Amino acid sequence: MAGSGASQQNLRKAIGVLKDTTTVGFVKVNSDYKELDVAIVKATNHVEQLPKEKHIRTILESVSASRPRADVAYCINSLAKRLAKTHNWAVALKTLIVIHRALREVDASFREELVKYSRSGHILNLSHFKDDSSPDAWDYSTWVRTYALYLEERLECLSMLNYDIETERSLGYLTIYPADFDDLGLVGKLEGSSITLLKTPKDFDGWIEI
Repeated sequence: MAGSGASQQNLRKAIGVLKDTTTVGFVKVNSDYKELDVAIVKATNHVEQLPKEKHIRTILESVSASRPRADVAYCINSLAKRLAKTHNWAVALKTLIVIHRALREVDASFREELVKYSRSGHILNLSHFKDDSSPDAWDYSTWVRTYALYLEERLECLSMLNYDIETERSLGYLTIYPADFDDLGLVGKLEGSSITLLKTPKDFDGWIEI
């Protein structure tokens, strides 16, 4: 039975790689954003390894302030579709990593576009995400949901309070706000999610930074 389970898992991985290859071939022929679409697929592929930096850099450059807002919106929409369609923990996790990197490293214009998109698209709502292809995948799904919740709450604080926990931490202190600054308790929830997220599975040490 153990051998059968391993064979099924290997088959799923092979199918995932085939999907990635097929998608890359399709966008090379049909997309108006070939370079970006290929980078998104390769950065968020089914391979259970960190995304390659060169693909992430291509994506980050495509959402910089110097690019047309239509291009930024296209990229966000493509990442949202990637998250919405996948049932694979590696694809979901790496898509979240790309979004997180963009939030941290790209100028405020990206945050504004992401906030705008999230108001109608709920891009980071992965509360029902699960990958039941293996016991490990099931466990990793919990971490994917936690990561998505952290990013969703961070975006909510940005949208409603203009508060960013990672910016505050990078400055070496947390600003003291008036008592009525956060009536909904959004910052407290975000801080709780960030603490939970720090309990990274050993397999993913160094994958994310908060």
